[in-house]
Amino acid sequence: MDDDKLHLSNKTVENDEYLLVLKPSEEDPLFEIKKKLLEDKGFEPQGHVVLKSSTSCPDWPTKIMEILLERAKIICSDEIELYFGGVETNSSGVLYNPRIELEALHSILSLIDKTLSSGNHALTSILQDLRDVCIDMIKELGGKIRLETRIVTDFSCDNERCLLQWGESSGVQRKLDVAYVEGAGRGAIATEDLKVGDIALEIPVSVIISEELVHESDMFPILKKIDGISSETMLLLWSMKEKHNRYSKFKFFFDALPEVFNTGLSFGINAIMTLDGTLLLDEIVQAKEHLRNQYDELFPPLCNDHPDIFPAELYTWEQFLWACELWYSNGMKIMFTDGQLQTCLVPIAGFLNHSLCPHILHYGRVDSATNSLKFPLSRPCNVGEECYLSYGKFSSSHLVTFYGFLPQGENPYDVISLDIDSNKAVCFEDGCHMSSWTNHMVRGTWLSKNHELFHYGLPSPLLDHFRRACSPVIQTDVHNLETELEILEDLCSTFEDMLETLGEINPDDSTTWDVKLAVRFKDLQRKIVSSIVTSCYSGRRLVEYEARMAHASKISRSIIQPGHSENVETSGDGLHRS
Repeated sequence: MDDDKLHLSNKTVENDEYLLVLKPSEEDPLFEIKKKLLEDKGFEPQGHVVLKSSTSCPDWPTKIMEILLERAKIICSDEIELYFGGVETNSSGVLYNPRIELEALHSILSLIDKTLSSGNHALTSILQDLRDVCIDMIKELGGKIRLETRIVTDFSCDNERCLLQWGESSGVQRKLDVAYVEGAGRGAIATEDLKVGDIALEIPVSVIISEELVHESDMFPILKKIDGISSETMLLLWSMKEKHNRYSKFKFFFDALPEVFNTGLSFGINAIMTLDGTLLLDEIVQAKEHLRNQYDELFPPLCNDHPDIFPAELYTWEQFLWACELWYSNGMKIMFTDGQLQTCLVPIAGFLNHSLCPHILHYGRVDSATNSLKFPLSRPCNVGEECYLSYGKFSSSHLVTFYGFLPQGENPYDVISLDIDSNKAVCFEDGCHMSSWTNHMVRGTWLSKNHELFHYGLPSPLLDHFRRACSPVIQTDVHNLETELEILEDLCSTFEDMLETLGEINPDDSTTWDVKLAVRFKDLQRKIVSSIVTSCYSGRRLVEYEARMAHASKISRSIIQPGHSENVETSGDGLHRS
């Protein structure tokens, strides 16, 4: 989430009043949906929040921040969160997507800092109070999601420490050390207490591995003549050779890389078979087929035609796959000062592991003043704690395939896409046309807080799609209970079949790393599908109960005709009159 998707400005209304404006960018493809959600929440469409330079309310900064945060969460939400109804909490107040809240808080903080730096002294006191509350909220959020760091002491980090020393001699500045962390491999550990905004790591451009290195190499004149070859592929081929160059400037970087990456691309046949019934099986098979075809197009022709530049012993399939895993798991998109966006390898930054709510959110843009890549903290990290980076808003299937791990905690991006005709537009419950969803999806229904009638913990766009198939006008009232029951029965049948396809697995404790990872992923898929089936059954019971109540009410109304009373009194003449 870039800060330029939010707009914050101040405008004087009266002598002691200012307007704080926080609204989504009209260039956001989800602008209309976000605008509608903001209006439904009762927020002013233009995002005006009035600030007074003098107020008698002692807790006004907290109240204003709560308003700003609710707005910012909607503005920062992505397509998945909007599809599933926005960022919510459960009854215990636990966020289902803390990353979105962190993005929202950090965006507010960044914009407040920009306004403070503008030099408007009349606003300084007001904004400083808001900033303090924002920092406190970030700290509170971090406290809820802090993960315990367990360092494994019987692993050698000699190669990694040599890389750190090389980096420092090359101008790298760091407040991080490296250690082996239980369950995660190498990790970056804070060497001091780091506050919001502190730079945990700063890497000069001179030590970043980018496509300029290929352009300067003896293989570039050959590679540039190959039709359709990408800069990423050129870099991949360059790194395969440079890895074995003992005089390489990046020798310490390559020496510190693992011999195997253990990603889904290296899954053996047993792990692949374990994934039977999951979409991940197809994803991995297709990815490996793509890479194999890419390799076969290049080799052995390059080795045969240019054996001095492409020695056959350095360009085997196994080494090609290793290099692919290196670039998939360690490559970073970097925006250089000339405006070029390149995929690069950033030595030392590869020690930072991924988290669903990381310490470092915004990175990847070279600072023109220092000609370096900076990694600032979006939330505090205490000394001795592992410092986490965001690899992106990825599903667990993507993380398994290209990184080789499942994230800790509930991943809100673990969605199952559904092959449904989605040509029809999505409407909100008031029937207002808003947007067209390109696809439909489901995820674990425990991530929804609304399991009531007509919701059932399932995404509204999906239910509305099926309702619209039955009627052009969506209605969620007791007159459509038969439709609701039919929809739930169809969904239940679909996901029961999916659950049966996933099957049961009883892994042996002696299985290899890839089978263990495949088993964990498949268990996660079963949990998601099972939650949907359970929600469908619960929803059916709700609908059936509501139908019985409606039927009983109808019978009651038919017995008691209009104009008659249930209360009968005796008149003075002894006759019973109503």
